[in-house]
Amino acid sequence: MAVLHRLPVLLAPLALAACGEGAADPRGIDRSETLLSVSASGQAEARPDRAQFQAGIETRAGTARGASVANGEKIAEIVAALRTLGVDERDIQTRTVNVQRIDYGPQRGQFQAANVVEVTMRQPAKAGDAVAAVTEAGANIVSGPNLSMTDPEATANLAYADAYRAARARAEAYAEAAGMEVGRVLYIRDAGGMQGQTYLRGAERIEQGGGDARVTAQAAPVAAPPPVAAPGMMVGTSRSDVYIQVDFALRGK
Repeated sequence: MAVLHRLPVLLAPLALAACGEGAADPRGIDRSETLLSVSASGQAEARPDRAQFQAGIETRAGTARGASVANGEKIAEIVAALRTLGVDERDIQTRTVNVQRIDYGPQRGQFQAANVVEVTMRQPAKAGDAVAAVTEAGANIVSGPNLSMTDPEATANLAYADAYRAARARAEAYAEAAGMEVGRVLYIRDAGGMQGQTYLRGAERIEQGGGDARVTAQAAPVAAPPPVAAPGMMVGTSRSDVYIQVDFALRGK
């Protein structure tokens, strides 16, 4: 896994609030300190080590049993094709099985059976070969593949660490310009982000003021989806983009 060079930090409006001689600030600022609130982003990337796709078959017959038997035979051929490629049984999971009567169109009165399995490829570069194999075996339902990581949290944590370093560097720059120094960290909020096409849920915002605390939901950041994989898999890397808010207490040198 490799941390990307940091892009320009995304900053929310910064608040420098000097505390007076009145009551102590409910956010934890001492009378001799100044509050600095910083929002920052962090990035990290990793190579996906897993690809998942769904494959299945729909069959029709004059009876429910006939449709079901024909469907079972075809799904067995699809699974056999996957096993020939070295896909382990634990990586093939049934997602849908159903039989229903067709009540419309020219095939009205017949029965349709469907069986769909989800396939996990531990070698994502071979996912294109697997899709081709199940199609040749008769699959008429195919979706995916979707690339992912078996340990997405590890990459997300690298991105969050990158975001904190950005927030800290920005805080030190503001403190230096104001003739002050960073005294302590008061508050860190995980504002979520995106990992590939997966939304990383952030913590809810706690706003304090006038002695009362209230919680508001944080909107999901918007990120462009990655390119859709095609036959002849190009695994590439998946990027994590995350956001945090950090409140620092500044003090005089």
